[in-house]
Amino acid sequence: MKRLEGKIAIITGGASGIGEKTTQRFLEEGAQVIVCDINEKSMEYLSDVPNVTTKKLDVSSEDNWELVIAEIMETYGRIDILINNAGISSDKGLENTTEADWELQHKINSWGPFVGMKKVVPLMKEAGKGVIVNTASYTALIGAGINAYTGSKGSVRAVTRAAAAELGTFNIRVNSVYPGVIETPMSAAVKEHKEAMDFLVANTPLKRLGQPEEVANAILFLASDEASYITGTELVVDGGYSA
Repeated sequence: MKRLEGKIAIITGGASGIGEKTTQRFLEEGAQVIVCDINEKSMEYLSDVPNVTTKKLDVSSEDNWELVIAEIMETYGRIDILINNAGISSDKGLENTTEADWELQHKINSWGPFVGMKKVVPLMKEAGKGVIVNTASYTALIGAGINAYTGSKGSVRAVTRAAAAELGTFNIRVNSVYPGVIETPMSAAVKEHKEAMDFLVANTPLKRLGQPEEVANAILFLASDEASYITGTELVVDGGYSA
């Protein structure tokens, strides 16, 4: 039997990068996947893929979450898995970060996963089970620069652990993954700076960048019953960089 056979899973940012590979792996393991993204064009290629439904979603909008969740419940009647993967990045340092920069990073990267959990958890409680996986970042674990992105991912780390402690009694597992520098469209800007890339690779024990499917496999594990006694954990996928 496939690991996610018959499961109903939401994946935000599921049309590109880590989210795209996670969508592929979930489909291979038998899930019905609802791919959510703010960019409808990025989801067009999924229109004919079996067992995929696409929804436009601004993860920073509570009203938008409510609408999408209602549509999913009307169609499928339940939500088994929530993957909070959508996010944006920033390389602005301490002295260059504005209030607007800070608010934007936290609105999408921090509030987005929080409100997603807020809307899905009551449904999971009613069902008596559920799984949530939040995508944080290795920058939340180490001193990797003082910027709004790191702050927003640190928030994801704290909220994930708090949610796991609170929701375990309802048989809802909440975990997080911590990708390092992964070869995705979001890391393209970093790759343009040879000196920075050389530094990252040189300081990564595995001496290479990560691939999105490697993070997707970690997410799949945490979402599956193979991780049935795992909650509140931090699964780092960074080639050993944070070590």
